[in-house]
Amino acid sequence: MFEGWLEFSLFGLASFRLTRLLVFDKITSFIRKPFLHEYEETEPDGTTATYVDVKGKGLRAWIGELLSCYWCTGIWSSGFLYIAWILWPIGIEVLISILGIAGLAAIIETIVTKLID
Repeated sequence: MFEGWLEFSLFGLASFRLTRLLVFDKITSFIRKPFLHEYEETEPDGTTATYVDVKGKGLRAWIGELLSCYWCTGIWSSGFLYIAWILWPIGIEVLISILGIAGLAAIIETIVTKLID
């Protein structure tokens, strides 16, 4: 189990960042592309919104549903990180640390951006 609040927090931030990476980031759109059709539309107020349609049936549709659901992907991301940590603790610590730091940076950036706007 976790040794303390710091380790637990790092896992939480890493899971947050991995989930956002899989569900929203453009750099991983190639992972989503076989399962989701992503398209943008301009709203009446001038903002751009991204929408997704799930492709296929069966396993393909199931994976598409998973990747279109932030909460679902979050559970699987957390499970992956935790199981990887149990099986290969020294190796996965690097990934968890990088994702955790990136997750915290993303949260700070969001707060700073909101304060400036």
